[in-house]
Amino acid sequence: MLCEGREFPSKFTYPFVFKASAKMKALRFGRGLHGMVVKGREVGLDIFVLNSLIHFYADCGCLDEAYLVFENMQTRDVVSWNTMILGFAEGGYADEALKMFHWMGEENVRPNDVTMMAVLSACGKKLDLEFGRWLHAFIKTNGIRESLILDNAILDMYMKCGSIEDAERLFRKMGEKDIVSWTTMLVGYARAGNFNAARSILNTMPSQDIAAWNALISAYEQSGKPNEALSVFNELQLIKKVEPDEVTLVCALSACAQLGAIDLGGWIHLYIKKQGIKLNCHLTTALIDMYSKCGDVEKALEMFDSVNIRDVFVWSAMVAGLAMHGRGKEAISLFLKMQEHKIKPNSVTLINVLCACSHSGLVEEGRAIFNQMKNIYGIVPGVKHYACLVDILGRAGELEEAEELINNMPVTPGASVWGALLGACRLHGNLELAEHACNRLVELEPENHGAYVLLSNIYAKSGKWDEVSMLRRRMRECGLKKEPGCSSIEVHSIVHEFLVGDNSHPQSQKIYAKLDEIAARLKHVGYVSNKSQILQLVEEEDMQEQALNLHSEKLAMAFGLISVAPSQPIRIVKNLRVCADCHAVAKLLSKLYNREIILRDRYRFHHFKEGNCSCKDYW
Repeated sequence: MLCEGREFPSKFTYPFVFKASAKMKALRFGRGLHGMVVKGREVGLDIFVLNSLIHFYADCGCLDEAYLVFENMQTRDVVSWNTMILGFAEGGYADEALKMFHWMGEENVRPNDVTMMAVLSACGKKLDLEFGRWLHAFIKTNGIRESLILDNAILDMYMKCGSIEDAERLFRKMGEKDIVSWTTMLVGYARAGNFNAARSILNTMPSQDIAAWNALISAYEQSGKPNEALSVFNELQLIKKVEPDEVTLVCALSACAQLGAIDLGGWIHLYIKKQGIKLNCHLTTALIDMYSKCGDVEKALEMFDSVNIRDVFVWSAMVAGLAMHGRGKEAISLFLKMQEHKIKPNSVTLINVLCACSHSGLVEEGRAIFNQMKNIYGIVPGVKHYACLVDILGRAGELEEAEELINNMPVTPGASVWGALLGACRLHGNLELAEHACNRLVELEPENHGAYVLLSNIYAKSGKWDEVSMLRRRMRECGLKKEPGCSSIEVHSIVHEFLVGDNSHPQSQKIYAKLDEIAARLKHVGYVSNKSQILQLVEEEDMQEQALNLHSEKLAMAFGLISVAPSQPIRIVKNLRVCADCHAVAKLLSKLYNREIILRDRYRFHHFKEGNCSCKDYW
């Protein structure tokens, strides 16, 4: 139209072009249009054009520019206010959205149902239940046009603010309900940990679309219940015969990653290929994450290399995968290659590459990357970045420098920072600093049993059993219990879980017979158990031995030797840190039985093969 020159854009033209620019996130083009609007005097004063301009900037994330347009408007209508409030709410600036709403009232502009939906969204993000209830009452008393969409917004606000009672009351009164209403209730129950109620909602829904199933699978996965997530995923396919979509597959892959279920994860990958599902960045990231966390970093790299489109999340996932496998130099190399491809690293990328430095002992590289964060990458270091640097310095024995870094932090040190320092003190046996770090950690998180366990390990390693007993007594007084160790192993696509001293497995008799055989072979080669970290003050030598032999990862290794084909690696996932004795035993078993053992604990992977381990300096 512009090139032909026969017609000039009018006030009816610009709103459509701004809307198209917003959908395409075409910021440069939209700014050019803005310039044209300013030059066209009459058009530049039209309220419809200016409202569409505010929407364009807000949709592109340029809220300062959107607000500038709003502020300079000679006249504003309710749409102007709604667009600005919604822009702030969706852009993560809930406080600003609520301020705009109050200002709107001061200007005597009557809000409508769209206004209320935007404000309810902001209220839900702020978790401000009291104000949310006020808004609900305001809607009733001010004649705001009620609708199903508005009721759903109120319902969502109540659930996000944690008031299940208010949500249930409204849900019962709603004359009309749609899939959004039911799904909102389902998600709310699941987030609150009431999975029975969530499941009941799913079963009661008039129509179960894939979004409702995804909500339940996602809720289980994000609540640390991967087994339940995969159970629902299997039900969806095998019983309900519902085709999973991209969201379903991403959630299922994340659950596989938590469990280390590489067989099922590989099956999902094959399903994606067979169904001809196009790999987008979300699925690619989930697949890389799954293979990395299941112990097959080579498969993750293969996945990474096979795709042409990689966003910052794909690159970050691959950096994280290399990091957790102790391949720090490769992670840094990939981090640099990412920048060569003009992909700007984000905060998570920096955390991942700093973790890579930590796990590989790359102190100088870690320092350099941390110091470049603000000037080179435009990212102000947060608490997690400081925690990574403390971990890097602590593992290297630079405890004084780590403590100095914490004391000079521009932000308040969080639990992760003190936890990293406490872990370093355990590694290097610094009792005084460990006590200080533990006290600060418990101040921030009074129910953090892990802090007591770590300090107890340090006392135990130093033979200070009175202090061990004192800590255990304090834990009992506070009602704290040590999280039980749990190890899982996948065999023929079934995940088997073991607790310490577990005898509930159908093959327990064979597992314990294998444990006896293992103990005999270890004794034959002269192995002596490392009893330094048994938390209980056990006097009898044979009881100490028994306590160590029944650790969950040893039960999983025994089951793996029985059940996994010799050509396949034994892959074990533990929820806690692997103890020194189990680490040493795994190394010996890899030689005695000529087996590859891949053990993932809470912090990293340990690859054992032919009596060697990928983490030689770990202990």
